[in-house]
Amino acid sequence: MASGEKLKELLQLLDLEQIEENIFRAQHPAGRQGRLYGGQIMAQALMAGGRTVSSDLRVHSLHGYFLRPGDPKVPAVIRVEHARDGRSFATRRILVTQRGEAIFNMDASFQVVESGLNHQADMPDLQPPAKEKIPAALYDAAFVTWRHEFRRLQSESPQPPEQFVWFKPTGPVPRDALIAACLLVFESDNVLIGTARLPHRGSFKREHMQVASLDHAMWFHRPLEMNQWLLYAIDSPSASHARGFARGNIFSASGDLLASTVQEGLIRVRNP
Repeated sequence: MASGEKLKELLQLLDLEQIEENIFRAQHPAGRQGRLYGGQIMAQALMAGGRTVSSDLRVHSLHGYFLRPGDPKVPAVIRVEHARDGRSFATRRILVTQRGEAIFNMDASFQVVESGLNHQADMPDLQPPAKEKIPAALYDAAFVTWRHEFRRLQSESPQPPEQFVWFKPTGPVPRDALIAACLLVFESDNVLIGTARLPHRGSFKREHMQVASLDHAMWFHRPLEMNQWLLYAIDSPSASHARGFARGNIFSASGDLLASTVQEGLIRVRNP
């Protein structure tokens, strides 16, 4: 697929079909095999919730649980419940189903744009990759991603539980706050749980491991501009009980902290 085509497809998938008030139908990528990508379902759920609030509200947080694997052969039905509509905040409870069974649920909160106290964590002292260093194959996805110390991270020896990933869309993105938030949600699911496996490299074979996202939370701190390089700084404080815990900060190229994420995932090692 040509550069930017996957991004165009993703934007089309975010253009949900409205079945009736507060109910939407979501499609999936053509040719997708196995189970659905969790970031896609989260992004579509957020889009459904965002389409039921006033246009002057912006998403500020979401908390979601993955309940069952999604089937790429079956469209998903997304139902939105109006949990609260206040003067400054609105909350939506969102349920995604297939064949009558829940596969994902989310609570999302939206807020009017306000000013207030302002501080943030410092961005790591890193620079976006030079264009000539990026292999053409990386543009085949919706986002091009560039991992710092990529070769070290590929080693089968134990690694520190952290990584730094630059990413940006492979084509132009509409300057729409809700679309920008959904795209960031989509990509935020890409590398989190893999960070929790890094200290255990060499102690298992990937094909013997069962990995799945269990829950995902995200907070949006500042206005998003997606047509630029963004830095995802991720670390994993803990892994235990067949679960890995990871968290991340997403910075703009100029150093603004745009969003933060937390995720726990299943990382169960199966006997061969």
